[in-house]
Amino acid sequence: MSRYQEAGVDVNAGYELVQKIKKDVALTARPGVMGAIGGFGGLFDLSVMKIKEPVLVSGTDGVGTKLMIAQKMKQHDSIGIDCVAMCVNDVLAQGAQPLFFLDYIATGHNDPVKIAEIVHGVAQGCQQAGASLIGGETAEMPDMYAPDEYDLAGFTVGAAEKKSLLTPRLPQAEDLLLGLPSSGLHSNGFSLVRKICFKDNKLALDAELEQLDGKKLGDVLLEPTRIYVKALLPLIEKGLIHGISHITGGGLVENLPRMFDDNLQAVVDSTSWPKAPIFKYLTELGKLSKNDCFETFNMGLGMVLAIEPSKLQAVESLLKAENEQFYQIGKLVERPQNEAKIEIK
Repeated sequence: MSRYQEAGVDVNAGYELVQKIKKDVALTARPGVMGAIGGFGGLFDLSVMKIKEPVLVSGTDGVGTKLMIAQKMKQHDSIGIDCVAMCVNDVLAQGAQPLFFLDYIATGHNDPVKIAEIVHGVAQGCQQAGASLIGGETAEMPDMYAPDEYDLAGFTVGAAEKKSLLTPRLPQAEDLLLGLPSSGLHSNGFSLVRKICFKDNKLALDAELEQLDGKKLGDVLLEPTRIYVKALLPLIEKGLIHGISHITGGGLVENLPRMFDDNLQAVVDSTSWPKAPIFKYLTELGKLSKNDCFETFNMGLGMVLAIEPSKLQAVESLLKAENEQFYQIGKLVERPQNEAKIEIK
């Protein structure tokens, strides 16, 4: 045994991991990828994109305390999809096509089987997003993490034509707001979720709850974040969208106003779309106010689009072609003096 192994770090496990994930990584290949995984840096040839005035859009994020639930359930693959989704949905909201992704996994003990499960999920997310997994890092840090603990973060780069970028100046008064459904909680609000479910009410992750249609609580909580790239890229390419808001931490209250300028206000009808049972369950169990809910959770919407009313039919046609549901949830108006940028009715 080497002195490094005596200190708790097994470099051989890292070599084994690279071999285990090569197949998953290969499935994410796309035009522009250069080289192979295992180098000092990931390479991408931007010239294949045929973009006249390319603008690179980058995003980085993690999965938050949802990781703690995944670790307790020993379910490590879907969390990788979450990590990709949090990053690629962000760059998509700027009008960019995600090109490639890198992950970072920090752990107390490098278990190649477990880490390979995580990377498998990352690769699945990349395939859904049309992005290539071109690199990453696994850091074994026994003095910072318990042997069974890990953290996961990711980084993505996308590209867009300069003239096609989605900026807050594009949305206008009378634009319609269209909400695209989430798959559940996605990856935000889990500190509150854990407090309500486990600290305050001592629920078990394997509890099958009538309020959740008989599903296990842990399965509902770990439902992976939806990735909207393939549904929305055609709309972006055809110039049908004025703005996109990715509804993440801070819910509709924080994220929707990021899409438009200060002279506008979003007026949202909270009864205009269906909400998964988990939202009602958490609201009642935690005795949450309406503000608590809309400032913390996505409340059933993963993305919100701003479009001209005249573009509604074209948008509907393209979304239907991708089997993507949507709901007309409100509109933008001139912002009344001293009023907030969003009004939720």
